[in-house]
Amino acid sequence: MIAIVDYRAGNLTSVASALQHLGHRCVITDRADQICAADRVILPGVGAAGATMDNLRRLELDWVLRDRVIAAGKPFLGICIGIQILMDRSAEDDARCLGAVAGEVKRFPATVDGRPLKVPQIGWNKVHQVRPHPVFTGVPDHSHFYFVNSYYPVPADSSVVIATAEHGIVFCAALARGNLVATQFHLEKSGAAGLRVLDNFCRL
Repeated sequence: MIAIVDYRAGNLTSVASALQHLGHRCVITDRADQICAADRVILPGVGAAGATMDNLRRLELDWVLRDRVIAAGKPFLGICIGIQILMDRSAEDDARCLGAVAGEVKRFPATVDGRPLKVPQIGWNKVHQVRPHPVFTGVPDHSHFYFVNSYYPVPADSSVVIATAEHGIVFCAALARGNLVATQFHLEKSGAAGLRVLDNFCRL
């Protein structure tokens, strides 16, 4: 069973529908016991880092995700805001995040080379796989994935970055370390490529 973390926001039902389409059993839950008992855990979503962390703390799920899921070695997938709240801090709301991955979250610059940069980034963008990882099995390099983001993660250790994209600047589009995988792009909105990555995670 796959637990989709319900933190009172985000794209939960879309992710559940994608998993069910792929043939994977899942439950949307805010219960710590269900999350800890699950074979895998997914934290999807949209929204601001501060509000996301406030909700996770109010539900007492912040330490569950950090200590009893990620640190305990359970397969974990973060999607969109789910990659950002893994860092130590976010410039969005000056939020203190989970600290599961050392690093910070920055906002895209307003201008690049003197020209305005459209923020947020909304739409399809090419993703470059900078090192092999099983979640990209069967996904061609430079495939397009769907993004909606004004902020991006900056891991302190660049070796955890498995894919990048470019929106004015080159930024981390996906990271992985041990049992943990996270993407800035929306897998559930990225067509066949997104579904393949999601399915690969469920079969790791």
